[in-house]
Amino acid sequence: MKCRHCQTQLQHVFLDLGHAPLPSAFLSEAQLHAPETTFPLKIFVCHACWLVQTEDYPAADELFSSDYPYFSSTSQGWLRHAKAYCEKVINMLHLTRDSFVIEVASNDGYLLKNFVAMGIPCLGIEPTATADAAEQIGVPVLREFFSAATAVRLAANGQRADLICGNNVYAHVPDINDFTLGLRIVLKPGGTVNLEFPHLKNMIAQNQFDIAHHEHFSYPSLTAVGRIFEKAGLRVFDLEELPTQGGSLRIYGCDKADSRKTTPAVAAMLAEEDRLGVQDLGLYKAFQQKADKVKNDFLAFLIEQKRAGKSIAAYGAAGKGNTLLNYAGLKHDLISFICDAAASKQNKFMPGSHIPVLHPAELAKRKPDWVVILPWNIAAEVMQQHEQIKTWGANFVVAVPELKVLA
Repeated sequence: MKCRHCQTQLQHVFLDLGHAPLPSAFLSEAQLHAPETTFPLKIFVCHACWLVQTEDYPAADELFSSDYPYFSSTSQGWLRHAKAYCEKVINMLHLTRDSFVIEVASNDGYLLKNFVAMGIPCLGIEPTATADAAEQIGVPVLREFFSAATAVRLAANGQRADLICGNNVYAHVPDINDFTLGLRIVLKPGGTVNLEFPHLKNMIAQNQFDIAHHEHFSYPSLTAVGRIFEKAGLRVFDLEELPTQGGSLRIYGCDKADSRKTTPAVAAMLAEEDRLGVQDLGLYKAFQQKADKVKNDFLAFLIEQKRAGKSIAAYGAAGKGNTLLNYAGLKHDLISFICDAAASKQNKFMPGSHIPVLHPAELAKRKPDWVVILPWNIAAEVMQQHEQIKTWGANFVVAVPELKVLA
């Protein structure tokens, strides 16, 4: 296996989580008795360019099929985040009705609807059926995976963008060089690229091993992204650190020849990553033991509560939850059910663990003693929405970055 960016032979394992099914392969009741396909979930680090990346097995069209179940608008916090971003970037870049915005992986229109409301022309690029929801609220969508070939067609059609944005897509890209080249091709002179992605720095520092799953082909650091951008003729000129997804980077990119100066924030983050050791193999070789501790502590907690006669449910049928459940080998004997607000997941079963996914109203009906919040990055939102569990004496708990009962 070679590095997806620099083609160096990959030799160094960062994390090995065994075999797991695809995170979005939710099962119907009829499928529970059929053989289930799993793939190795092993992550490497390239010692030449330091891109952290998953060993390739499933293809992108298997992962993001027509029945892909993730809808961004399910989270009210994420909708607020997207709206605040749009307001900020419209003012920052002086976007008007004469501008053009492209969002790559536009999902259900959660973000671009804000540009539509402001009368700013835009286009979403989205291969999954979530595009149906976007079109229903007036967001125009091109239904395909974004690539350099896509960008060439759009540019030839006069659709070069003043702003290209992509939230939580960069890690999902199998051919990261082709994707990044496409950003440059479809970028208007003087235009800006905004990409937001979970930051490798936080994954390592906060034991966030559960963000590893087959839909994530890469786990970007600024160090690696800077090299990928440079090869494509782009430059990172500014960035922001964000609390989303457990700690993300929002990078601002432009053509390499753009006159905008690179801000001190870029050099500061590169220096911080260097101090952390992102270019030191020792940092990566120590991570497996941290992941194992999280898993073992979680298992010990669940077994202890079961022996005490307590009932346990979970909230959030997210990709990171599937990673944790399958690595720990959990089934419904320890976690009875999982609630999720997305109708596309309800009345199905989690891949691998086969734990049923139910409507959130089931919490009040079944009154579990414990509710494990699997998407720990939105724990505050979940606790606020379901604070009624306190009325029957239940408690929330998270397993990542460490086992913690939430008050």
